[in-house]
Amino acid sequence: MRRHLRKLVGTALAAALTAVVTALSMLVGPVPGASAATLTEVTNFGSNPGNIRMFLYVPNNVAARPGILVAMHGCNGWAQGFYQGTEFASLADRYGFVVIYPQANKSANGMSNCFDVWSNESLRHGGGSDPGSIVSMVNYVQQRYNGDPQRVFATGFSSGAMETNNLLATYPDVFKAGAPFSGVPYGCLGPAGCGDKTPQQWGDLARNAYPGYTGPRPRVQAWHGTNDSVLNYSMLQEEVDQWTNVWGISQTPASTDTPQSGWTRRRFGSGQVEAYTISGAGHDLPHQGMGIYAIRFFGLDAPSTSPSATPTVTPTVTPTVTPSTTPT
Repeated sequence: MRRHLRKLVGTALAAALTAVVTALSMLVGPVPGASAATLTEVTNFGSNPGNIRMFLYVPNNVAARPGILVAMHGCNGWAQGFYQGTEFASLADRYGFVVIYPQANKSANGMSNCFDVWSNESLRHGGGSDPGSIVSMVNYVQQRYNGDPQRVFATGFSSGAMETNNLLATYPDVFKAGAPFSGVPYGCLGPAGCGDKTPQQWGDLARNAYPGYTGPRPRVQAWHGTNDSVLNYSMLQEEVDQWTNVWGISQTPASTDTPQSGWTRRRFGSGQVEAYTISGAGHDLPHQGMGIYAIRFFGLDAPSTSPSATPTVTPTVTPTVTPSTTPT
């Protein structure tokens, strides 16, 4: 029986999130190996209603028609920390896709650098705020690097995971799939709240983010640790309920397996939705070795099959990023 989450973020949880995300932000994980490519800031990427910053990683061996991954940090985090502490840049070196690392700047419950997933603007298609800015970043990469519009994906941790689900709901015409790590369903922090809902209710929330949209829906691969003390593990099932309902597929897994020790993977429908339970993990995903599962789910480990487009000249971007402040 699903546990009811009475209060998502309170003073105690905010303090826990601060400590955990600070540690994650300062992790120095695998950085790109021999490549001279580095993280750069793009300052004029187009419309920026959320007034957030864009950091970009383009590998030296970027594909002629690269896929695009938006990778988002958690509250109190930094784009540079997520670049250093996750494997997405090294995977981009391997497979030739481009990674966008947005830098959030909103405050919530005593935390800073959160992505907006609660305002009316952020919760609807074309509303603006952070989702509008991120879509501008995607458009920039498509235009400047011949990015493949059929291979645009989102991933993130905590607040970045929430924004991942938000982007999938508000811009299903842009994002083809997403992998939220330790997140909550779309709409959870909005007026509808995070209380227990039926799959139909969760699904209606996501559908109403873009009224009248009848096109393809994004696939979802959600991850959560069983010992997450900040965002309750029950949120994983709420995400499953939401996206299986959006897809119109059964909430009963079509298959269940164990890709690695301590991991349980459930697949729904014909693979449109996947859920990873990480036994004993807290609010600190993704762990090393998880990124490749998301990349394979997206199909970014394979070359593009989309028709080629004529690339435009790449403008100058700000040189190598050196964080001017220490992540809090």
